[in-house]
Amino acid sequence: MKQILCVFLTAMQGFAQQSTWYSPVTRPYAPKAVPQLNVSNTARIDALLRGDKLYLSLQDAVALALENNIDIEVERYLFPLAQADFQRAQSGNSAQGFSTATSGGATGLGTTQAQSFIGFFNGSVVSANPNLSGYDPVINSTVQWGHITTPQQNTVTTGTTSLVSTNTVANFSVQDNFSTGGSATLSYDNTFSTQNSYLNLLNPVTTAYLDLTVSQPLLQGFGTAFNNRPIRVAKNNLRAADIVFKQQVIVTVQTVVQAYWLLVSANEDVEVKLKAIALSQKLYSDNKKQVEAGSLAPIEIVRAEAEVASDEQALVTSQTTVLQQETILKNALSRDGLANPRIAAARIVTTDRIRIPTTEKMGTFQDLVAGAVDNRPELQQSRIQLENQKILLTGTRNLMLPTLSAFADVRNTGLAGDPNTLPVPGTTTPYATNQNPFFVGGYGNALGQVFSRNFPNYSVGMQLSIPLRNRNAQANYATAAVNLRQSELSVQKLINQIHVDVQNALITVQQARAQYASAVKSRILQEQTLDAEQKKFAVGASTPFLVIQAQRDLSTAGGAEVVAEATYIQARLQLDVATGRVLDAYSIEIDEAKKGHVSKAPSPLPVAENNR
Repeated sequence: MKQILCVFLTAMQGFAQQSTWYSPVTRPYAPKAVPQLNVSNTARIDALLRGDKLYLSLQDAVALALENNIDIEVERYLFPLAQADFQRAQSGNSAQGFSTATSGGATGLGTTQAQSFIGFFNGSVVSANPNLSGYDPVINSTVQWGHITTPQQNTVTTGTTSLVSTNTVANFSVQDNFSTGGSATLSYDNTFSTQNSYLNLLNPVTTAYLDLTVSQPLLQGFGTAFNNRPIRVAKNNLRAADIVFKQQVIVTVQTVVQAYWLLVSANEDVEVKLKAIALSQKLYSDNKKQVEAGSLAPIEIVRAEAEVASDEQALVTSQTTVLQQETILKNALSRDGLANPRIAAARIVTTDRIRIPTTEKMGTFQDLVAGAVDNRPELQQSRIQLENQKILLTGTRNLMLPTLSAFADVRNTGLAGDPNTLPVPGTTTPYATNQNPFFVGGYGNALGQVFSRNFPNYSVGMQLSIPLRNRNAQANYATAAVNLRQSELSVQKLINQIHVDVQNALITVQQARAQYASAVKSRILQEQTLDAEQKKFAVGASTPFLVIQAQRDLSTAGGAEVVAEATYIQARLQLDVATGRVLDAYSIEIDEAKKGHVSKAPSPLPVAENNR
């Protein structure tokens, strides 16, 4: 019978997910479908591609990351994992937990990646009542037929030297456990048997009984606070899954924003190098004309030409940096990365430029810290972990109690059969006569006796177990309590670190602004110096060497200004990370990130490109 039932349930699994009348029966035995892996990019990236160019604003880069980034896609599977863990806990089993590690995203950005909180929301230490097997009711059944031949050394009790019995057993039971720690089992057993003994009054005979057994712990293992710990931990972990996903979004967005601004800076550095080449080529041309006119020594052509070669080498280095940054950014914004030939061949055109505001609007230090304490996901994770430990501590405290259980059993029995017609050996007269008519009958008679409670049985009792020293339980509680205190201190340490992060980020922004102001002033002065040196050279009051030196100084100052711009924009990004406002700063809706679809349309292409 068991084998037939298993075959039936297995056959029904293929139809369980269809909406049919038998779905409620087959659904618990069918696996839940997991969506197929999707490595295709969203349509947004095609909308931003024009020929061999990928036009990107900063918001477009962020949107593409939310839709296509592999690291974010991996973390989306965290939600079904947490939901499965919650379902497991609802069944009365321990929550398995999940990793909170987040990926740092693309590497090679030349900047420090955001630190991600790495922990493990694990409920495996949550042990429910060991006497319980779960909160899902279980139906057990046994159907058995047997033929037994037993040799007898005397005939007093059976009337034969070879007792032959044929038994058919059909037993059924339903067992359920409760969040109070108790359990109940309802059993219904049936046995139909025949024997070759002429001494039995009834043959064949049917026995049946209905039995209800209830058990409830009163001390250790008692109450929902103890037994529902896995469910409460799993509920907390559902919240934690949201926070871990949010953390991954923040880390990925930070990575993409860093990559975008580094690419912008690399392009600006190329422009600086091009201006330097233009100046050195102009000097080379002027020197060549003066040498031909006899007003300048031929060696000055060599010096000017060497400067052109040096500037061309610097340009190649800057252009190579641009290609590297484009590769990093394209890999972060697409699911198939450089395996897509169209994306691999496309050159990125950044449509945003770094803008340094004239004044800073950052708020007070106290306001920034308060916002960071509320918004930093790693602190939110730590607090949930702390809450889980408090839940576990209540269970550890309960396990210190003695074991006291109450139990009760109620059983109703029935017996029925046909009069035994086997004769006494050597005669034709049955030995068993004058049977009680109450027991004569078929299965219906036995069933009636069971439900009429003609033969009731009752038993109640209590079982007590007291550990006299209880050292293991005390040690376990002390360990859990100390771990809780350490976790509380870790949370406070993290809060202290947030204060340090915000303060350092503010200082870095101030330093970056000062560096940028100094770089701008230095570049302006170098432009004036070069202009003056060129004018002096034109009237013969200067030398080519001094002009070349002024050109080099201007190129260096221009590069320093580009670096200062990048340093400032990275400092502002780090301040957003430290204060936990990255999502707000870049208008990110976390629900859209979960779905992998950003509702905002791609930015319009530049006017010149649209007119092509």
